[in-house]
Amino acid sequence: MWAYELAESLLAESLPRRWAHSLGVAGRARSLQPILGAEAELLEAAAVLHDVGYAPGLVDTGFHPLDGARFLRDVAAVDERVVRLVANHSCALLEAEERGGNLRRELAEEFPLEDPGLVDALIYCDMTTTPQGDPTTTPDRIAEIVSRYGADSVVGRFIRRAEPEIHGAAERIAERLESATPAI
Repeated sequence: MWAYELAESLLAESLPRRWAHSLGVAGRARSLQPILGAEAELLEAAAVLHDVGYAPGLVDTGFHPLDGARFLRDVAAVDERVVRLVANHSCALLEAEERGGNLRRELAEEFPLEDPGLVDALIYCDMTTTPQGDPTTTPDRIAEIVSRYGADSVVGRFIRRAEPEIHGAAERIAERLESATPAI
């Protein structure tokens, strides 16, 4: 898939751990095919691309969802729905608000939210994948993020604010998966 090639070209060499995480998030997205149907490929593309804004050559504002989405829209000419998912992944509006300035307004105006079910699915994929690309739980992922960035950092404060929405999204996706899986 084209999205893997693009993400790999931006992350694999300069940010190998971020690339491993992106591959893990994309793998989680593939596992949601039973509940996403025709939109599964769209989510998988957004999943593997969600962190490209960390790539050294793309950093502009320092806010990776916005930097990545602008690159995908303006340079790579990626599908608008994929770009909106990348821009708003994992409660990015809350993080933009925490960062201050005009980031929240810019993000909201340039990249409207995508379908809530897909937003939940990308939160689920990102927040149930470790930095190394392995499966985890949302409580463990949030604890890892707070530990890595510090509780008083912008990211630490944001992730604690977003915690209820992250858990809620993961629960909604787990319920959809359970409903889609026939009992044995």
